[in-house]
Amino acid sequence: MSTTTAVQRPSSLQGARLPKWSPWAIAAGSVAVSVGGGLAVGIESRIQWGLIAAILFVLATYVIAARVEGSRQAKDRIATSLVWVAFLLAVVPLVSLVWTTVSRGVKVLDVYFLTHSMGLVADSEPGGGIYHAIIGTLEQVGLATLFAAPIGVLTAIYLVEYGRGNLARAVTFFVDVMTGIPSIVAGLFILSLLLIFDMGFSGFAGALALAILMMPVVVRSTEEMLKLVPNELREASLALGVPKWRTILKVVLPTAVGGITTGVMLAVARIAGETAPVLLLVFGNPFINNNPFDGPQASLPLYIYQQYSQSAGSPAAYDRAWAASLTLIAFVMILNLLARGIARWKAPKTGR
Repeated sequence: MSTTTAVQRPSSLQGARLPKWSPWAIAAGSVAVSVGGGLAVGIESRIQWGLIAAILFVLATYVIAARVEGSRQAKDRIATSLVWVAFLLAVVPLVSLVWTTVSRGVKVLDVYFLTHSMGLVADSEPGGGIYHAIIGTLEQVGLATLFAAPIGVLTAIYLVEYGRGNLARAVTFFVDVMTGIPSIVAGLFILSLLLIFDMGFSGFAGALALAILMMPVVVRSTEEMLKLVPNELREASLALGVPKWRTILKVVLPTAVGGITTGVMLAVARIAGETAPVLLLVFGNPFINNNPFDGPQASLPLYIYQQYSQSAGSPAAYDRAWAASLTLIAFVMILNLLARGIARWKAPKTGR
């Protein structure tokens, strides 16, 4: 009996591959060439170095991958490289912004700064704080949320659960239009109402303008979250004889409460930094005004604008502007953390 020995040949489906550390090596080489070449020709801007390094990284990745792995794999790697480059281009300005705000804002950010108002302190003098601006921002954003969140959520429920025909299409159209209106337009609209009814500046007027800006964001985010709730849950509840309003209240909303809460917090973050409506309607006040319905109030965005406009002749005002900016960023960050915590707490429990 004769036996044949099978000769194992290398599979044609497997080719040469670059090592896993090759992208890091290519990136390091691109940065070195960019910096060295930039210094040689007199380029001292780090931004230009980064752009040159990004271009070199993409080109080098394609050339090396094409020679080692083939053109098909090279196209895949160049697509991955472009994604990483786009990611870095988005992250670098964000990190730079946060770093600049923190490094400059911590100079005067302390307990005294957070618990005192400007009062009798002139903008050009050192001292003072942002307590009055924090109170104004919390009251104005709180009132705007109190007005906009229920209206936005109920509108989204109508569009998803009940809306049919021309009325629903009209509401959707106007929500889309309101999403893109400039903040100054909302401020001018409320200002015209103040003139008609002979009312003065107040935090309440600013809250109304902020609510107009907040409502379409709440409607859109809530609408998308409600659409993600499986129809099987609705059908199962209705099949048991549960009324539709109770199905929405007990099944649909609890299922989507995490996304709805996150959308509301995003809308709050959207309006927390608005300056134009506050400048037109709230007017600003260096003293503490705890009543948003009577008299001008301060707010953090307006405080930052006023202090920065005085910073040309006053380093103290410049430092206060950066410290207030850091406080506003921290305020938005805390809101987002609270939103995530509430969303996780209220999320429906899944069984095993």
